[in-house]
Amino acid sequence: MSDCPHDEAWTRLLWRGAVIPLLLGLCPAAGVELDYPISLVAHPSGALYLADRNLPGVWRLDGDRLSLFHQASKKFRTPLNAIRCVAVDRDGKLLAGDSATCDVYRFDESGRPQPLTAQGKPYGQIGIPMSIVNDAQGDLLVSDLETHRIWKVPRSGGKAESRFSLPAPRGLFFDPKQRLWAISGRTLVRISPGGEKETVVGDGVFRFPHCVAVQDDGTAFVADGAAKTIWKVAPGSKPEPWVRGDPLDNPVGLHLHQGKVLVADPRAKAVFEIDSGGKLTRRPLQRADR
Repeated sequence: MSDCPHDEAWTRLLWRGAVIPLLLGLCPAAGVELDYPISLVAHPSGALYLADRNLPGVWRLDGDRLSLFHQASKKFRTPLNAIRCVAVDRDGKLLAGDSATCDVYRFDESGRPQPLTAQGKPYGQIGIPMSIVNDAQGDLLVSDLETHRIWKVPRSGGKAESRFSLPAPRGLFFDPKQRLWAISGRTLVRISPGGEKETVVGDGVFRFPHCVAVQDDGTAFVADGAAKTIWKVAPGSKPEPWVRGDPLDNPVGLHLHQGKVLVADPRAKAVFEIDSGGKLTRRPLQRADR
């Protein structure tokens, strides 16, 4: 899908989920397997949470045991019908971005998603939330592919504030120096705490980058779905294809956990992990209810 669509209204429908679910058909939750994982995050408990766009909903992965954490409705314009991303806030609560209702949700103690920006209205204030990160104060920054903005959402929820304007923003990441890294179109940019923008990797290298994750030493990894590649961008060095090709089919989600790079690949219907030496391993997945 183009970053600069000619028909904005049609593209909104596709991204928000009004068309694709109809083409796929409606299927019951019973017997559903991991289908289209697009985002993943590690919880302090050690579990991984996976956003599955086609479920739609969230899976929990404990070791190799996959269980259903939240099943959203197949009805368009209902919460998390078009889930885009997951994250964890400073309090260890799971967050999820949803373009069906234009909002970010926090799961409460009972596992129910609560909207953060709707303020009593049916829909929230964020068009297509593609990534969520916590800033130093615990507030949320959310990239919005529809409005080409990065929004700031108060930690407790409330009115969203436009923080940065950025073309086609997707994956976000805060490094230890509180620099915000972002995928913008086909480029990788970095924004200083003072708001200065710097292009780290310009156009012409990536084909369709989705997410970025950055080690403490400043080495960045970029998931490029169209190139079937995880790129490595070391400080002061040119980008290099770190892991490329089979079994990667469309690497989209990216997360650093316990010294490894975790990858969610929706077309492979898999979670991969890559060690420091670049060895790629497919995580075994076994339904906990089997």
